[in-house]
Amino acid sequence: MTIWLIALRGIVAREVLRFVHQRERFLGALVRPLVWLFVFAAGFRAALGIAIIPPYETYIPYEVYIVPGLIGMIQLFNGMQGSLSMVYDREMGSMRVLLTSPLPRGFLLMARLLGGVVVSVLQVAAFLLIVRLYGIDLPTMAPLTVLPALLLNGLMLGALGMVLASTIRQLENFAGVMNFVVFPLFFLSSALYPLYRMEEAGPLLWWLCSLNPFTHGVELIRFALYGQLDGQGLAVVAGATLLFAALAVRGYSPARGMGSRAPAAG
Repeated sequence: MTIWLIALRGIVAREVLRFVHQRERFLGALVRPLVWLFVFAAGFRAALGIAIIPPYETYIPYEVYIVPGLIGMIQLFNGMQGSLSMVYDREMGSMRVLLTSPLPRGFLLMARLLGGVVVSVLQVAAFLLIVRLYGIDLPTMAPLTVLPALLLNGLMLGALGMVLASTIRQLENFAGVMNFVVFPLFFLSSALYPLYRMEEAGPLLWWLCSLNPFTHGVELIRFALYGQLDGQGLAVVAGATLLFAALAVRGYSPARGMGSRAPAAG
């Protein structure tokens, strides 16, 4: 058990130290949601009204509504950044060294995944501090009540990133794949607009948003900020996390899977 804990602590600490030493990554993680909060939300405030929908008990300004979606954005881009890091480490050889450890491959990948989730939680904490300083009113206990939702949503998005990393053979292909994953996940969700607005736009759009696991991750965070539990969101995010994690472990299997290469002949 001691060896497992030492390995877990070492892998998580490596991810956190890498993040601390990459200040550009930290600033980049905050710039995207802050632009939406300070610029786009100000423009949409007058054009888009939000009806009283759970978990809110009264009418809310648009800035309040998009905070959970912007938290989800931070975790989404962090998960994709983690997949980029996985592809880079694989090309440089460090990922191969990690996977030659005698510890189970699934444990090593999940430890790497947990390290990415810890980094995303640190990013969200910094964002919530800025949100509070900006004057957006959130419950006092929101940073604590939202923590389990952040961990689960971060695991789901990080596992999805690992699945993508297992399918990308070259670093040059990363940007193209991300464009077909990140933007549909984010914009076809309830991050920026309530689902009833999507239903008004058309049943197909509402159906796509409802099937999007990122939508349920955002709603899980939204309810958790107010000390409530979204049961449907919890079930969907937990199920998607297990599915993506299983695919990621399978993809990094040396014998089979999406990202494995056939052994050389002879």
